[in-house]
Amino acid sequence: MSPTLLALLEQSVALEASDLHLMAGMPPSVRIDGDIEFLPDDPLPTEDLWALVNDRKREVLERTRDLNFSMTVPEVGRFRVALYFQRGQLEASLRIVPNRIRAFEELGLPPVVRDLVQRPAGLVLVTGPTGAGKTTALNAMVDWINSERRSRIVTIEDPIEYLHAHKRSVVIQRELDDDTYSFQGALMAALRQDPNVICLGEMRSLETVATALTAAETGHLVLGTLHTQGCCQTIERIVDVFPTSQHNQVRTQLASTLQGIVSLQLLPRMAERGRVLACEVMVGTMAVKNIIRTGKIEQLSSLIQTGGEDGMVSMDRCLRRLYESGVISYETALSRAHNQNEFRALRAVAV
Repeated sequence: MSPTLLALLEQSVALEASDLHLMAGMPPSVRIDGDIEFLPDDPLPTEDLWALVNDRKREVLERTRDLNFSMTVPEVGRFRVALYFQRGQLEASLRIVPNRIRAFEELGLPPVVRDLVQRPAGLVLVTGPTGAGKTTALNAMVDWINSERRSRIVTIEDPIEYLHAHKRSVVIQRELDDDTYSFQGALMAALRQDPNVICLGEMRSLETVATALTAAETGHLVLGTLHTQGCCQTIERIVDVFPTSQHNQVRTQLASTLQGIVSLQLLPRMAERGRVLACEVMVGTMAVKNIIRTGKIEQLSSLIQTGGEDGMVSMDRCLRRLYESGVISYETALSRAHNQNEFRALRAVAV
């Protein structure tokens, strides 16, 4: 690694940035508390990026024009690297991976999340847009199981970000391209590796979703992430991945396996630096399962709003609590609300 790139990585960590972006002909930029800021440095030479890959990775990068991998820089930290081309020039985005896995309470996840990962089998999903903290929350779940249960945990990731030491459980972490050639193949193989828990970095394809549902049906706890906003949209996205002729079957499978969905957003704090987690939770109660089975997904929102006794919380009510406690501004809360008219009504009632 070049001294220039090493210095940029050290600077990014010192600034508590979440990402470092290196573009051809442009000064380096970092993302801090959700916003992009430019650094007072010269553009990084392209050769410094090519030096990050060995011959095998270089061949993949030249053939596919995209490459994702992780790396550890001694005395600096761990990074998820995404190399890509823009207008024929190699560029990079590097996500800074925190040195330690944070606990549920520190992240701001509600207590019901711990209840979900105590289940012996079923499907638990973490959803949200890019940069919402899905990977961080998912690894907090894996770490809790690793610390509290005697299990065998298999993770399939692209790439591996957080490294898990064996605690009370055994953790097998498999990385796409280095350890396996596909999520689908690795997931099928995991079913023959005596797992108690299977963790999918991302459920991307019909085949992966179908196998995950089967694994959850056959007595495994399956944890996974999806790029969806809100619990209701997540159900619709999973069903819509399949051909229309299979929708009834998929709803039945999902209803029988779903333990819960945790939907995340990261929001800027109003009075101080940093961001705060807003969280919507839907628990797979019998009422939720019946709605999923019958396809009346539009009824889930009201069920989440009234499901507080089961640990459920809607995104809009979470946003209202954060606003009323002075953590986020009203404008931020309103812009992230799922139902803005209802959110305005909630504020009017409070006033």
